[in-house]
Amino acid sequence: MKQPPTEKLFFLLISPHGLIRGNNLELGRDADTGGQTKYVVELARALAEQDAVERVVLLTRLLVDPQLDADYARPSEELSARAEIVRVEAGPPGYLPKEALWDHLDGMVDNIFNWMNEQPRLPQVIHAHYADAGYIGTRLSNQTGIPLVFTGHSLGRVKRRRLLASGLGRDTIEERYNITRRIEAEEETLANAELVITSTHNEIEEQYGLYDFYQPERMQVIPPGTDLNKFHLPGGDESDSAIAREINRFLRNPEKPMILALSRPDERKNIRTLVQAYGESEPLQQLANLVVIAGNRDDIRELESGAQDVLTDLLLLLDQYDLYGLAAMPKHHQPDDVPLIYRLAAASGGIFVNPALTEPFGLTLIEAAASGLPIVATEDGGPQDIVHNCQNGILVDPLDQEQMTSTLLELLQDWTRWQQLAENGFAGVHRYYSWNAHAETYLQQISSLIERSEPLPQTPLTRSVNIYFDRVLVTDLDQNLLGDPEALAELVKLVRSQRKSAGFAIATGRRIDSALKIMKRYGIPLPDVLISSIGTEIYYAPELAADLAWARHIDYMWNPAAAKRILAELPGLKPQPRIEQSRFKISYYIDPQEAPTLDEINRLLHQGEQNVHAILAFGQFLDIIPARASKGLALRFYAQQWDVPLEQVLVAGGSGADEDMMRGNTLAVVVANRHHEELSGLAEVEPVYFAERPYAGGILEAINHYDFYGACRVPDPS
Repeated sequence: MKQPPTEKLFFLLISPHGLIRGNNLELGRDADTGGQTKYVVELARALAEQDAVERVVLLTRLLVDPQLDADYARPSEELSARAEIVRVEAGPPGYLPKEALWDHLDGMVDNIFNWMNEQPRLPQVIHAHYADAGYIGTRLSNQTGIPLVFTGHSLGRVKRRRLLASGLGRDTIEERYNITRRIEAEEETLANAELVITSTHNEIEEQYGLYDFYQPERMQVIPPGTDLNKFHLPGGDESDSAIAREINRFLRNPEKPMILALSRPDERKNIRTLVQAYGESEPLQQLANLVVIAGNRDDIRELESGAQDVLTDLLLLLDQYDLYGLAAMPKHHQPDDVPLIYRLAAASGGIFVNPALTEPFGLTLIEAAASGLPIVATEDGGPQDIVHNCQNGILVDPLDQEQMTSTLLELLQDWTRWQQLAENGFAGVHRYYSWNAHAETYLQQISSLIERSEPLPQTPLTRSVNIYFDRVLVTDLDQNLLGDPEALAELVKLVRSQRKSAGFAIATGRRIDSALKIMKRYGIPLPDVLISSIGTEIYYAPELAADLAWARHIDYMWNPAAAKRILAELPGLKPQPRIEQSRFKISYYIDPQEAPTLDEINRLLHQGEQNVHAILAFGQFLDIIPARASKGLALRFYAQQWDVPLEQVLVAGGSGADEDMMRGNTLAVVVANRHHEELSGLAEVEPVYFAERPYAGGILEAINHYDFYGACRVPDPS
């Protein structure tokens, strides 16, 4: 199989599992027909348009299935003059979901290898899309010496976190998704791929960085292209559209500039901060209207609980700030309305805002820029790349409401700058985010790959045996991490160095937004697990996915209104601000000189048939949470879901709210700066270690005491 020299390039793209064809893609038919199928078809066409390319073949599975269109049974299909889809057999003739394909992939490798032998020449590059293609591509690359390029699209380790957060057990995940096999294939592919193409720099560190075979020097960011025929500058027809009429009916002065937010109704999208910024700024209200497009709804009560909470909160905020006539949040929009909405905002001289807590890529920012709309976006994740490339907006701290307000006012009042950002964005999208730009950058990276006469040297890499963390460090936030900057820096460095096999978790009384703000201020990395609001919420990195199973679990017999009524007349209790309250947490300031004791408060609540936890922290904060919730219970729920032995969980605490995490089989340390004597009772629990150093220094002391990253055990007292 000797390859003759040639100046033109031949690419083999592999995507075995989806229903792939050149036209009328069945996007959304099932979990396997998402954006990846559209991506590989458009990539094949875009590459074939380049002068340096002779041929592009997109190779997928042949499907002979009476329930499917006959297109999928065609051995080949032309995409363009130089691009085609080739289908080969793999396993039974009918359609199978990707999770059921693993046992048939070796046969597909042989069939592809036979097909390659029949071609006039070999491809110069094999580009595998998704884990199953990576499995195939790795074997073909090893057989032929052709360099392997990999795009994961979505990754097994990240998906496993989301599935656990949704409430599925580990056994169910394995049975349904073959997740271990998928992760093993991804690890092997990353070990063999000479180039990994990702959409953003954030994706490299936060997602691929979770893998044992993470090699950042082999990774290159090439953002996907955007359909610039659909997203373009305003043309004058937008104002006559149905969606324009739908938006305008909410607004007293619809001709004012539009502050636009468009996203799913998800807490992580952080729309409430934008609404608060607008609601508390009279100048913003005078200058612009607020338009929030947050999914579709008929009856909020019929939506899933997370969307219910977000939309209800937004509507209450609109009412609280009396934004009637100033803000629009229409109930419905169609996919074809989205480009029109961007153009309406651009034509009004408005601004697109993405205030998400974290944004892996930011496709909406690209679409807005293509429509001539300046952006204000979160400084976390993909928007950093977009604004760096396009110079089309301003990045803000999504938790800094004052910064968001001042930034919006600045842009709305500076027409010259608005125009410059709009022009920059339009030009930048065409330069960096068109399919032509994607293909050109792709070829630049590939050309250097092909020029190498020998494969990249394989760096010896080691693997951890367990694909799940086998140990986890858990610590409170304020009491443990914030008092000694030097010790904190040392701890952070140590935690980062051990992230492949050891997890890092923070358990705090703060809400998620407050915790993230503090962590950012002190340079504390995003933990693998964030337990917030005293154990009532669990979030998983890298996307801060909420554990919905935990929320359902602790909602059992939770009646916050009844608990508030019981405590309303007690002396010495004052409700904390609304920002400190949450769905599963009622928070008070408590004056120990006037208020009943904690035992008396618990007795009153139990007499009122309220099965709750009352938690006193730092002698001045009282929190009421569901009976099934606490830091300790949340930690044990997580450890069970992720199969981490409690004997290999090191908990660092400094206040009474941490105590139930530290009892039982966990390894525990009480830092020297603990609050008064709240944890003194733990002195009687033999394995608990009382550190001599405060703050992060005490945690470092405990890591050494237990040999946490080594033997991970209580030292022999002898």
